[in-house]
Amino acid sequence: MAEAVAVTGLAGQSCLGATPAEQWRAMETRRGGLRPLGELLPGQEPSWLPAGWITDRAGLAGGRYGPATNLALAVARAAAEDAGWGAAELCDAWLLVGSSRGNLAGWLAPWPGRRPHGAMAASNSMHSELAAAVSIALGIRGPWHVLSNACASGLDALGLAATLVAARMAPRALVVAVDLPLVPQLLGAYASTSLMSSNGVNDPYSPTTTGFLPGEAGAALAIEPRGSMDGRRAYSWVTGYWANSDAFHPLGLPADGAGIADCLRLALGALAGRPVGALCPHASGTLAHGQAERRALAAVFAERAEPLSLHLLKPFTGHAIGASGAIDAVLLCHGLGEGRLPPNVAGLTGAGESMFLPEEPRPTGGMVLKMSVGMGGHNAIVALAPPKEDGRWTGE
Repeated sequence: MAEAVAVTGLAGQSCLGATPAEQWRAMETRRGGLRPLGELLPGQEPSWLPAGWITDRAGLAGGRYGPATNLALAVARAAAEDAGWGAAELCDAWLLVGSSRGNLAGWLAPWPGRRPHGAMAASNSMHSELAAAVSIALGIRGPWHVLSNACASGLDALGLAATLVAARMAPRALVVAVDLPLVPQLLGAYASTSLMSSNGVNDPYSPTTTGFLPGEAGAALAIEPRGSMDGRRAYSWVTGYWANSDAFHPLGLPADGAGIADCLRLALGALAGRPVGALCPHASGTLAHGQAERRALAAVFAERAEPLSLHLLKPFTGHAIGASGAIDAVLLCHGLGEGRLPPNVAGLTGAGESMFLPEEPRPTGGMVLKMSVGMGGHNAIVALAPPKEDGRWTGE
């Protein structure tokens, strides 16, 4: 029988704040943390583009490691401390790290304020530096793995970690996800591919959206089986993980969102009637994705008796690429631990009559499905349940 999996430690940084609690206080105002990009990068065009960045720039500029690794270390330490893990718990933990861009932000060009160590140049260019540095700093001797599944990287790391813990392959796991896309070279690549917004509309399902609004984030979650919690609090249960592929196009997705719909049906079928009260969709901000995702949601939830509560978090934080699913999961778990779900920013377009967008923090009711979609056609879903509810693992 699979083991119930609890989230016992959380940490996260985004433009909303340096802790999950601080970010929640910002979300309660229904105002996002996005500001004109030119305030961070003077001379970068378009300077008016709304973007979200971590305010502690000094914390990203350590010389030994790349900036993404410095962020990974900060959130990993904070999550382990929040879980109450000491050296014994960390020693045999597994470490799963998700990042789309890794340390490219400090390798393509010098990172402002950072004086790198030449001897670390090879390490600084590798995605795996994130995991190696965390394992060294925290004394994690269990295996580590790095996932780079585009915008689904962080959520996949969480889902796979929970699968390993539920199967009793891993005694516990630390999940870390970071991405720092606000550098000219990466912004230019997104703009030339027509993925980044050209009009600043911060409304993922609107027919007027033209692309995503970029953001930075780092997130970490400590997860362990129910049997080893030793009195530690559970923010939430991870009750299942599902993923599939579109096998369609390296950049786009089917107009009907068929892969997304199929992944949702996988999850709902495995949950076998257990109540799902809310969905946090990917809602990237690109027009093609927004309309395809709306069609997928309508196809799956059209016959639902009660309207589904939708919680779109990228309008608050910006799109943190591979870290987006993990920072969303951190914020959802923090809220689930307090018995509530976040509101939405004001003025968003809905996804159909069978769904609604809460304007105030909402009491939890049933499980929350967190969804991520990676460029190239990869879809992932993680189910989260409030700590007071059944933590039974459903699995893939």
